[in-house]
Amino acid sequence: MDGRVELDSRRPHARAATIIRAFTAAMDARAMLAAAWLCLLPLPASGGGAPAGAPTRPLVRLTDTTATAAGWLRFRPDSERLNLHNRAVVFLRIGMAVPRLLLAAAPVLLLLAAAGADAQLSAGFYSASCPAVHGVVRQVVSQAVMNDSRSGAAILRLFYHDCFVNGCDASLLLDDTPATPGEKGAGANSGGSTFGFDLIDTIKAQVEAACPGTVSCADILALAARDSVNLLGGPSWAVPLGRRDATFPNATGAGTDLPGPGSDLDRLVAAFAAKGLTSRDLAALSGAHTVGMARCLSFRARAYCDDNVSPAFASRMRGACPASGGDDAAAPLDAATPSEFDNGYYRNLVAGAGLLHSDQELFNNGPLDALVRLYSANGAAFSSDFAASMVRLGNVGPLTGSAGEVRLDCRKVNSS
Repeated sequence: MDGRVELDSRRPHARAATIIRAFTAAMDARAMLAAAWLCLLPLPASGGGAPAGAPTRPLVRLTDTTATAAGWLRFRPDSERLNLHNRAVVFLRIGMAVPRLLLAAAPVLLLLAAAGADAQLSAGFYSASCPAVHGVVRQVVSQAVMNDSRSGAAILRLFYHDCFVNGCDASLLLDDTPATPGEKGAGANSGGSTFGFDLIDTIKAQVEAACPGTVSCADILALAARDSVNLLGGPSWAVPLGRRDATFPNATGAGTDLPGPGSDLDRLVAAFAAKGLTSRDLAALSGAHTVGMARCLSFRARAYCDDNVSPAFASRMRGACPASGGDDAAAPLDAATPSEFDNGYYRNLVAGAGLLHSDQELFNNGPLDALVRLYSANGAAFSSDFAASMVRLGNVGPLTGSAGEVRLDCRKVNSS
């Protein structure tokens, strides 16, 4: 034994810990009750045996939820796993002291706990403090997209890359400092365009002029992502607001949490599950690759080595990306309609013409093939699912209440 605590998914307190963290960062009384109730349930058939003394007939099957939470835990450092372990033990003791009448209500409490982070965000968060924010963001994004449609794709990329590291807290927007490297040049963020960051700066300056010190950079990014999609011809949706900004970046997370363009389907599914997102979210959100460009470096291996690619498309890829050199040469992710947010991305996948290996993995004789076919034939189904998944992505790990701050400059914390 090396002293580390390994959380076996068959232990009640371990299962409570994973569910607690996946459902709510608040760790409130509802989560405690939910955790206690979960510890009384036998594991699903796929998860091993039931804990000793557990009832034999669970009230609710939680296979998908448990798997998603466990997936999240596998990616966390030992120190965080130990912290969750210790919290779960406390929650379990509290839960066991709660009358059985309250425990019987735990399924409802569990659903409330699952909505913990969501409930702190609201589409009307700035209705009194900064009602102008929606118009300001849309006006700036509209002008940018009109000048260069790639700016919309750049904002979408920033939103996704921010939410996948530390949660949707604008940590990606922080510049490097002598003491703390930022996320901008780390992992999958390296080599990205800077004009997405510049556009956020422009929006922030105008929002600050209208409502000083009120609207977070994280919320600006969420609104700008929605408006980018809509202005390029895609759906719109109500954006839950009320996020606050991180006071530190996570360069290490940028290198580990973002799946790369060479990822296989298992890696993609696991990365999304680690953020509480489903395979359907993966399929829908990947449709953002209907706009934007990719560097030769990210699709060279597919052009020259992949076997699940249309020969004609492989030839076109090789024309845009030499076997050596030219790493920064770019090609559109959807060559047919590169500036339109439509379902062309999925039609490309069905034809074996996904630009990135990770894209084509969604349609490669696997479990997402049917969903890709649906989206390729039904643009309305894609738009509806994409909008819903963007809301769920925006609910990944937000800072709310008194956590974090509202940055005055998105590139640096207020104390600097």
